[in-house]
This record gives sequence, C-alpha cells and structure tokens, in this order.
Amino acid sequence: MKVLLIEDDGILRESLKDYLEGSKIACHSPTDERDYVDFLATNSYDAIIIDLMLRFIKGEDILQKIRKEGLTTPILILTAKNAIEDKDVCFTLGADDYLVKPFEPRELLLRLKALSKRHGQTLIKIGNVIADIEGQTLYRDNVEVSISKRAWSLLYLMILNRGKVVTTETIMSYVWGDSPVGDEIIRTYIKILRKILPKDTITTFKGRGYKLTI
Repeated sequence: MKVLLIEDDGILRESLKDYLEGSKIACHSPTDERDYVDFLATNSYDAIIIDLMLRFIKGEDILQKIRKEGLTTPILILTAKNAIEDKDVCFTLGADDYLVKPFEPRELLLRLKALSKRHGQTLIKIGNVIADIEGQTLYRDNVEVSISKRAWSLLYLMILNRGKVVTTETIMSYVWGDSPVGDEIIRTYIKILRKILPKDTITTFKGRGYKLTI
C-alpha cells in the first residue's frame, strides 16, 4: 500500500510517516503542502491523507481540486476540526473518511486498510488471468503463476490505472522508489508481464509509458 500524507506539522508528519512505513505502508509526505500536485503527477497512491488546517492552502481546497480533476483515490481527512459542519463540507466535497485529532495511529492504519479494501476489487479478471489483489497472487487458467515482488508491484500499479497511460517516471517511483533504474529494466519487467497476460493486454506508448487494457 502507498499513501500520500499532506500534513504541515513536521513532528506529526514524520512520526506518522515512520509509523506507517513500520507497518509496511509506503508514505510520501511533502514538507510544503503546495507540492502535493507534483507528487500526484508522478505517483499513484492507494489513499491520500489530508489535514484541513495547513499553512498555505486549506485542506478543503485540496480535496475539492483533487475531486474536480477526476481522481478517485480514497481520501481520509485528518484534522482537529470536530464540528459536524466541517464533516458535512468534507464529505460533500468527496472525502471518504474523517478522523479527528488527537487519534491513535493504530486507528488511522485500520481506516486506511478499510478504505483500500472498499475501493479496490479483491479479484481482477484479465482474460484468462485472475489477479488476487489481497493475496498478491496471479492465476492463469486457474493455475497459480509465480511472480516476483517487483513484477507484482508493476502489475498492481497498472491495474490501479487500467485504461490510462502510466508514465515511466511513475513506474520508477512506485516500483523502485529511490533506486536508480533505467528504461531497460522497466521494459524487462513489462516483457515478464506480457508473457503471463493475454496478448495485446499491455500497450506501449513510446517515450511516455504503458497502458493496461482490460
């Protein structure tokens, strides 16, 4: 799982980031909330956490902009605002969950996992191939297919963005993180997936990236 945390309190931001990553959840968190646009442009996330009271932009405005641009990623509001009116505004703008500070980190973790399950199908059918998202397992003609962790991460990213071109930059960031890799290694993993998936399922857009059509 990979989340974007938009929180301007440096101490809370770093402690949450450490907690989530200790729970095997990759967490990106800009020190300046205005940079969230760049993070969304180059990464795909399973959930977004937004504080409402930020330094430069209101969290409500970020929420509204994300939804206006058509992004359907689950969004959890994390704030000290506890009035029902504030909750009404956020849910109307498209928030999926609302957690009031102070809170237990464990509760945040449980809510993120619940959001991920609600918004993602457990089984994805790709021709004669079935991807078990929760079990991180592939089956072809009902027979399990062995797949590496990185190949699965690449496939999962493309499933999240099925029907859309996933740029090479997004793939590098999501699958390899800060590890320096080139286009050749991505092409190698694309070839691995093409050997497993039905013919013409993955389309190459030269100089841009790849698209999964299912």
